[in-house]
Amino acid sequence: MKLAINQPYIFPYFPYYQLVNYVDKFVIFEDVNFINKGWINRNNILVSGSPILFTIPLEKQSQNKLINEIKIFPDIRWKDKFLKTIQLSYKKAPYFNNIYPIIEQIILNKTEFISEMALDSLIKISEYLEFKTEFIYSSKIDIDKELKGQNKILEICKKENATDYINLIGGIDLYSKDIFKENNIKLSFLKSKPFLYKQFKNDFIPNLSIIDLLMFNSKDELKDFLNYFELV
Repeated sequence: MKLAINQPYIFPYFPYYQLVNYVDKFVIFEDVNFINKGWINRNNILVSGSPILFTIPLEKQSQNKLINEIKIFPDIRWKDKFLKTIQLSYKKAPYFNNIYPIIEQIILNKTEFISEMALDSLIKISEYLEFKTEFIYSSKIDIDKELKGQNKILEICKKENATDYINLIGGIDLYSKDIFKENNIKLSFLKSKPFLYKQFKNDFIPNLSIIDLLMFNSKDELKDFLNYFELV
C-alpha cells in the first residue's frame, strides 16, 4: 500500500497532485504546528502575465498552534475579492467555465478552519481529475502524539500498513531510506519533470497554483501531465 503524508495546502502546485494521484492513501498532516509564511493558505496565480501571491486571511495564526486549530478570518469580504481576482485573471482561459464553479464552491464553503478548506479543495479537484485516492486526517490516527519528525511519519506508516512511503523531493533530506528499510517500508521521493502549457500569449511561468493548470488544460491533458515525474 502506497502512502503519502503532507500538510494541507490551499490550491497547491501540481507536484502535490501528482503525489496524491500516485498513492493509495493520502494523510492530511494537520496535527502539527502551523508554519508562518508557508504554503498552507497561499500560492501564486497568473495576473496580467505575472505571478501574483494570493493569501487566504487567517485569524490569530501562530506557530504555537496546530494547523487544525487555525481559523479563517471571519470577515467574508475577502472571498468576494478573491473570486473577483480569479474572474478577471482567467475569464478568457479555455476552461474557465469548467473550473470557476469548483473554485467558487470551495471558497464559499462555510468552514471555519483552513485545514478543512484545504482538504475540501483537495477532494473536489481530485474528484474532477478522477483520482481514486483515500484521504484521512493524521489527527484521527491512533499513535503517540508526542512523536516528532521521522519517528512520527514512521509510526503513521506502520499504523496504516504502508509498504511504500512517498514524499515530494523537497523532503529528501528529512528522511533516511535505511531507517525506513529497517522498518520494512520502501521510501521514495517524487521528482516532478518540467512541462509547458500555453498561458494566453505570455511567456510560460512554471510552478503556479493548480488553479492555473486547471484553467488552461483539459482534463485529458492534466491526466497526461500527472505522469510527468520520476521516483528517486
